[in-house]
Amino acid sequence: MDRASFVRRLPKADLHVHVEGSLEPEMMFELALRNGIQLPYDSVAEVRAAYEFRDLQAFLDIYYQGAAVLVTEADFHDLMLAYLERARADGVRRAEIFFDPQTHTARGIGFPVFMHGFLRAIAEAEVRWGISVGLILSFLRHAPPHEALATWEASAPFRDRLLGVGLDSSEVGNPPELFVDVFRAAREAGLHVVAHAGEEGPAAYITGALDTLGAERIDHGVRSEDDPAVVERLVREQIPLTMCPLSNVKLKVFDRIEEHSLKRLLDLGVMVTVNSDDPAYFGGYILDNYLAVADGLGLDDDDLARLARNSIEASFLSPDAKAALLHEIDQVVELAAQGQPSPEG
Repeated sequence: MDRASFVRRLPKADLHVHVEGSLEPEMMFELALRNGIQLPYDSVAEVRAAYEFRDLQAFLDIYYQGAAVLVTEADFHDLMLAYLERARADGVRRAEIFFDPQTHTARGIGFPVFMHGFLRAIAEAEVRWGISVGLILSFLRHAPPHEALATWEASAPFRDRLLGVGLDSSEVGNPPELFVDVFRAAREAGLHVVAHAGEEGPAAYITGALDTLGAERIDHGVRSEDDPAVVERLVREQIPLTMCPLSNVKLKVFDRIEEHSLKRLLDLGVMVTVNSDDPAYFGGYILDNYLAVADGLGLDDDDLARLARNSIEASFLSPDAKAALLHEIDQVVELAAQGQPSPEG
């Protein structure tokens, strides 16, 4: 069994993916035409050529510009369904998906428009492909904390459809401590809590997200190795890191995949996972990310299976659902060792 087939057949969870970041240039043009929006690009090739980013902010500028083509419930439905179909093809069995309400409400698009579109697509995907999906409402950390609180209040009619809340966007200069109040409200409502930290920001932001926000997972966390005490805590408490290797290279967090901290942290016992982040902008969905670290960091099949297991363990699935998927992973590994295809093959 070749490496790509092995990885594809491993049941996996994508725990760090922004649905707006799965907007492929082809769909961007399609939706712009549908909605009568003029893009600052003349072709798909020109859009892709713009996807060379010097840092996180340069990416975010284009990211928010692209999201402007999302206007109607049908647009949000089509975006979500396209991501889920692509993820399923890579062996994703569970997706815990970020969405950014403020990106849309700032343009006058209300919660019912994007939520109804997302939820309809999720229901279709669950029936058609059996993929399990949870939605994580993310607050934009570059916006004032009072806007996060207003977003939380606006989410009330759909709160029972939310899995959790997160914190994303520009990290440097926007520490997690600014968002204590809104995260407290989310925890009191029974939602899970995650937060981007330690990507471009320091390892101290990881500690802040854990201690002040109550984060159960850290999104990215690649800078954790800058502080041995943070790494020790991640290992001791088995706090998952949802890493996105291709994203980190594309945004110059690491110059080359061979420099990435994933393997070093994995070997230390950190619960590292591999995810897709903003796949349309960073050149790869979850299979591409697994293969990139396999090639660049010298991971073997045992490492790859461990990453898949970590993704299931780090998910917010029920214990029974986790056990079923972990058993499937064991079956794929056993059959691969015998030179046989998995049941899905």
